[in-house]
Amino acid sequence: MEKHVVVIYPHPDDESFGAAGTIAKFREEGVPVTYLCGTLGEMGRNMGSPTFANRETLPEIRKKELINACQKLDIKLEMLGYRDKTLEFEDRTELAKNLKLYLDKIKPSLVITHYPEYAVHPDHNALGAAAIEAVEMMPTEDRPTVWAQAISNDFPAVLGKPDITNDITANFDKKFEAILAHQSQAMGVLGQHREKEAKNDLKEIAKQRLGFEQFYIWKY
Repeated sequence: MEKHVVVIYPHPDDESFGAAGTIAKFREEGVPVTYLCGTLGEMGRNMGSPTFANRETLPEIRKKELINACQKLDIKLEMLGYRDKTLEFEDRTELAKNLKLYLDKIKPSLVITHYPEYAVHPDHNALGAAAIEAVEMMPTEDRPTVWAQAISNDFPAVLGKPDITNDITANFDKKFEAILAHQSQAMGVLGQHREKEAKNDLKEIAKQRLGFEQFYIWKY
């Protein structure tokens, strides 16, 4: 059993769409989980469906949604305070050093983050790379295992079969609940598959797409 899991992603909702089923399984087992969220996603395009946010109100709305999702997942939240869509321009080593401060304090046995260059968004790639560097800065005997999540279309062909494939259908209700907590974003992401389906149908479509969570074990 893991001692403590730290999840490092840049945006509110990355934890829900990306790893909420895996997180829910760890919490069922009594494993503490801490989410280090890089930004508030304040530059996101989605403003709710129907629209209820604007560029000025979106940061506070997404902050509340993030807190709500983490409460539903029963995980501790640490907001790192970086600005959305700027992580690729941060000094990578300084970013890694900041993450390492949290890791040194929490002492996780497992870190979950994005796989650099195969995570689509520049923020995903940058924070994933910094998280991997932060772990590399630690003494070998103290390093947690790192699970890196690739989400680009070409990752299986380039990286091969993921080392970890979690069937999270048994925990999908919790995952879907966490996704819907991100009210301003959920329908924008799911809505492209929505058409005129009822909510239950949308949930089944989401389960087909998001019912497995896959990770690579980072090799140092």
